[in-house]
Amino acid sequence: METVHATAIASSSAAVLLRGPSGSGKSDLALRCLLLGAIDGAPFQLVADDRVIVEVSTGALLARAPAVLRGLLEVRGVGLQRFPCVDQARVALIVDLVAPAQVERLPEAALETLLGVRVPRLDLAPFEASAPLKVLLALRDACRGGAGP
Repeated sequence: METVHATAIASSSAAVLLRGPSGSGKSDLALRCLLLGAIDGAPFQLVADDRVIVEVSTGALLARAPAVLRGLLEVRGVGLQRFPCVDQARVALIVDLVAPAQVERLPEAALETLLGVRVPRLDLAPFEASAPLKVLLALRDACRGGAGP
């Protein structure tokens, strides 16, 4: 078990781990994903914000919130806000938040090993208007076991 500085959101029990330094847009991107609404019946729910407990169970990497932060999301300029949340979800994708110039136009598939579990990983610019949709598309690809159509 390990605690990582990240935010986790889930759609259909598959989680995305949003990583980046403080102020990089993790909570902001999570908020926009949470408010994205239902697309093909796949709304996002909060798993954890700021600190995420990750652990391995039966070969899967699971994410959950520390009890004190469960259901809370920091909305910069507004304060802590309560959101519906899930207790835990399987991490299916890691998204590292980076500057727009660092995002590859057509990235090669990448994997990262976290606690011995290989997870698809990609870089995204968090403040682009399309970022929440890109997270949803990338999660769908990761859950299908590949990238693209």
